[in-house]
Amino acid sequence: MDHSTPPPTAAASAVARAFHLERFRDYLALEAGNSGHTVVSYLRDLTRLAEYATSRGAQTPEQLVAAQLREFIYFLKDLGLAPATIRRQISAIRTYYKFLVGEGLAARDPSERIESPKRWRTLPAVLTVPEIDKLLAAPNTDEPLAIRDRALLELAYATGVRVSELVGVKLQDISFEDRLVRVFGKGAKERIVPFGKTALGVVSMYAREVRPKLDRGKSKGVLFLNARGTPLSRVGAWGVIKATARRAGLAKRVTPHTLRHTFATHLLEGGADLRAVQMMLGHADISTTQIYTHLPSAALRRMYDRFHPRA
Repeated sequence: MDHSTPPPTAAASAVARAFHLERFRDYLALEAGNSGHTVVSYLRDLTRLAEYATSRGAQTPEQLVAAQLREFIYFLKDLGLAPATIRRQISAIRTYYKFLVGEGLAARDPSERIESPKRWRTLPAVLTVPEIDKLLAAPNTDEPLAIRDRALLELAYATGVRVSELVGVKLQDISFEDRLVRVFGKGAKERIVPFGKTALGVVSMYAREVRPKLDRGKSKGVLFLNARGTPLSRVGAWGVIKATARRAGLAKRVTPHTLRHTFATHLLEGGADLRAVQMMLGHADISTTQIYTHLPSAALRRMYDRFHPRA
């Protein structure tokens, strides 16, 4: 594999010298015995760090402090880099400072207190209300399976249930009169979740007009069926949501978990009680709900303006 790179500019060469990147490369390849791929990856990671440091006034690695390294890691996160890539970057930084201290090029190692991305709670994207409207309007409801898709999407957004709970719902679990659905969560824990009038209309039409035509005696009483008349799988539900998001022209990655997170966020933005949201999501610990349902800055601002005496 060719690991060659274009020649650096004069400015890049100056930064590389100030940060001892060539000596570090030799150390990785000759002393540490790393593969060519690892050497190239680590050099790219450290070049990124050196450029970041220089842009913030640190001309040498010794001038970087732990707080700046943490800011750099969050900068990478804001760029949208994958946690695995950021973990490699942290590993490169730690190896780099171990080398610097060992060679007498730095007196201290500020990388010891960098937080690893494995501790971060990664939250899926939240759809706005207009985006949800586009998603729910996307199925062509002239087709029977598209009516099922619309019903599945409406119930998912209306209840915030997990995809495993959604595909497990049976006809006997739904009370159309009371607008309630019974779901079985983690550890077979049962909970009752309400749903709205819009979902009621679409789901009841699917159950009344489409599902009987799909059912060929192999449904096991499950609400959502595939074209073969057997229960829709988790993968099948995921595929419905992904295809509908594409049809709706949404730029965001949309999964069943996106709908669950959007359900909770929209409730909190509208002023719903955190405990009520916790019960509907089926979280055993409210701290999970607090992390899961972060309030966007606009909602925080509205809350501040409403309640702070000096707003």
